[in-house]
Amino acid sequence: MKKLFALLLLFCGFETYAQQEKPNVIIIISDDHAYQAISAYGSKLMQTPGIDRIAKEGVRFDKGYVTNSICGPSRAVILTGKYSHKNGFKDNENSHFDGSQDSFIKQLGKVGYQTAWIGKWHLESEPQGFSYWQVLPNQGQYYNPDFIMQDGSRKTVDGYVSNVIEDAAEDWLDKRDPSKPFCLVIGHKATHRVWLPDTADMGMFDKTTFPLPHNFYDDYQGREAAKVQDMNIAKTMIMGYDLKMFGSEGAADKDGNIKRMNAAQRAKFNQYYLPIEADLKARNLSGKALTEWKYQHYMRDYLSTAASLDRNIARTLDYLDKHHLAKNTIVIYLSDQGFYLGEHGWFDKRFIYEESFRTPMVMRYPGVIKPGTVSNNFVMNLDIAPTILDAAGVAIPGDMQGKSMLPILKDKKIKGREYLYYHYYENGEHSVSPHFGIRNKRYKLIRFYKRVESWELYDLMKDPNEIHNIYGEKNYQKITDQMKKELNKQIAQYDDQDAKEIVEKGI
Repeated sequence: MKKLFALLLLFCGFETYAQQEKPNVIIIISDDHAYQAISAYGSKLMQTPGIDRIAKEGVRFDKGYVTNSICGPSRAVILTGKYSHKNGFKDNENSHFDGSQDSFIKQLGKVGYQTAWIGKWHLESEPQGFSYWQVLPNQGQYYNPDFIMQDGSRKTVDGYVSNVIEDAAEDWLDKRDPSKPFCLVIGHKATHRVWLPDTADMGMFDKTTFPLPHNFYDDYQGREAAKVQDMNIAKTMIMGYDLKMFGSEGAADKDGNIKRMNAAQRAKFNQYYLPIEADLKARNLSGKALTEWKYQHYMRDYLSTAASLDRNIARTLDYLDKHHLAKNTIVIYLSDQGFYLGEHGWFDKRFIYEESFRTPMVMRYPGVIKPGTVSNNFVMNLDIAPTILDAAGVAIPGDMQGKSMLPILKDKKIKGREYLYYHYYENGEHSVSPHFGIRNKRYKLIRFYKRVESWELYDLMKDPNEIHNIYGEKNYQKITDQMKKELNKQIAQYDDQDAKEIVEKGI
């Protein structure tokens, strides 16, 4: 009996050791953060030392993409490792996430992981399968945000949202069981519209004049869906709601973002924005001059909002260092999609065009990923779930459609994806026509439907900014036929019945 007891103790010890040796995981998801605004990606707009540190100590994915460029669906894809048509959350207008379905979080829980999601959730249902959660209702607020707590209660926390979310994440890490591995998802609100900076960051780019993107005054010739969109800085960006030029303090008082501020926050807000508004009135701008003023002010607010995001990412890394967790913790940073910073004259996202389709993604995995790695393999947010399960030694469920990224990171000889498949469904806000399509290293084929019925084809080597739609040109007929065949293969591979029906109908 003594020998049996000793063996049991030894077995339990080995099991505890094995659990401790499983890598911890932190996934940091931002909202609408453009890769064009990250210095690790070569941006000259601002410095992002927090994100850059992850890239420097791990891998920067230069070909990271999303399956559906809009925030709620992107989070559902990350959780499930499945495309929108499979996980059921296709858009932000009509979808409700079915939390009873499987997720990488539930799979980690089965092997002893403590799991948490803190911050922006935006899936129209309560999180399921987590050891702990604390989420913003809907989009959340920048100042003094409300949180829905796991016990069903709500609480308001004083402060700026990026700081508050990081505080809550560190508090959970402080209280976790240190004998168990953990997986924490930190969901930031920044840099979502309305780009409201922390008071500490207001004005940090006021001395910078940003160059207009060369296609800022795009006329959208040959691109019917681009012609009907409603996400244009000139026409769509709202002076009060977006740019904080309310016209009066009374009008500002009615804005939900502003009326949440306490007296000290509001005083700093007024101190910064009211002189800008007075100067704008004195200039009496119109036409292109006003449009370009809006662009400059948008960029200053957007990048100032991004500064707090990056600072809090750096705080996460510092926490891991301080608590001796860095060596056994995977850290992934990505945005829920890309974003337009004036390219084509736009803000927002949604389109399969590169600025929206492509997302920043960096990953640190000490002992596995060589520091300073740059990957040009196609990867997607779809791949996060299977990658984490692979790292944890958990079998990847057969219905997950993503692929673990670890093989291509460990062995350069392993070939990754040749094609990316995309499907955007929403047919409301910003008047972006639903569409699906594919891209390979050189070409991109798109099928728009509902609002606009059309095809587009781009030669990305000759036309990286996707200005010249070559669909229908004789010189590209062979390429068009090849890309359509591959599109059908991708539709079949991912079992997208909606897309299949549209393609079969023709136009």
